[in-house]
Amino acid sequence: MLIADRYEIDDLPLGRGGMGAVHEGRDLRLDRRVAVKLLRLPGSDDEVRQRFAREARIVAKLEHPGVPVLYDFGTYDQRLFQVMQFVDGVTVADLVQEFGPLPEAWAATIAAQAAAVLTEAHEHGICHRDLKPTNLMLCPDGAVKVLDFGLALLRESDVAPFSRAGQILGTPSYMAPEQIQRGTAEPRSDLYALGCVLHEMLTGEQLFTGPTAYAVFDKHVKEPPRRLRSTLDPIVQRMLAKEPADRPATARDVFADLQGFAQNPPPLPGFVQNASTAAMYASVQLRPGSGSPRDRRSPTGAAPRTPATVATPPSA
Repeated sequence: MLIADRYEIDDLPLGRGGMGAVHEGRDLRLDRRVAVKLLRLPGSDDEVRQRFAREARIVAKLEHPGVPVLYDFGTYDQRLFQVMQFVDGVTVADLVQEFGPLPEAWAATIAAQAAAVLTEAHEHGICHRDLKPTNLMLCPDGAVKVLDFGLALLRESDVAPFSRAGQILGTPSYMAPEQIQRGTAEPRSDLYALGCVLHEMLTGEQLFTGPTAYAVFDKHVKEPPRRLRSTLDPIVQRMLAKEPADRPATARDVFADLQGFAQNPPPLPGFVQNASTAAMYASVQLRPGSGSPRDRRSPTGAAPRTPATVATPPSA
């Protein structure tokens, strides 16, 4: 299939989601591999179309190595499409399924990089609202990409939160109590979701499970999280506090808490063999202008450099 006389895409999608499907493709003009995200159907309702367009606008705002680059956005055959950087890698969900509990250094490394991306997003007034293991991609060089901003909340006067009548948008296993009880999300809601992911990476199991979404919701609201036999447990417990005010104040604080534990992660056979600490921390660097230059240096003391970018495409 040829889109916009430029993007040749495979007929079979790499993945499907709530709004559409992601296809591997090639930009014929620039001769590069891309991921093309197509809206589900030409007749998709206005809310879905607005969410799809808003996702493109949000990703375009985030100039961070931990977010796939948006190359193009347009309409083909009455369907909206996004053209994104193609990323080779493995999702954290697949990583945990393969290895079970991850080494503490890897759990801290992955979570710290996600916290760096959340710092950038939150400073732009963006809440992700759907952070989960399938939306975190680990690349062969040890860098992490945060994917799928389809449910993100952009706090601008001309953009209202999206929700369907009687439906809570998000993934039950990673939703903060305030999202469940009040239908509201804030930056600290993303920190709760990241705490759920970090807990899962350290245990190999989802924090809360149940036969129905409402059973899981009830546990998020009422049940304390299981304690961990890990030096990261105090950090995880703060991130999973039921009240937002009891969690870390910012994603930057979470990054600072985790950075000391994200040292010298061992090889992950078949996924990451010789991770470069400098390369990983290039993806962890905070937005230029945030903090002092020393704050943005790698643990080796060298100024961070941007690594070669790799990972599988964003989910739909």
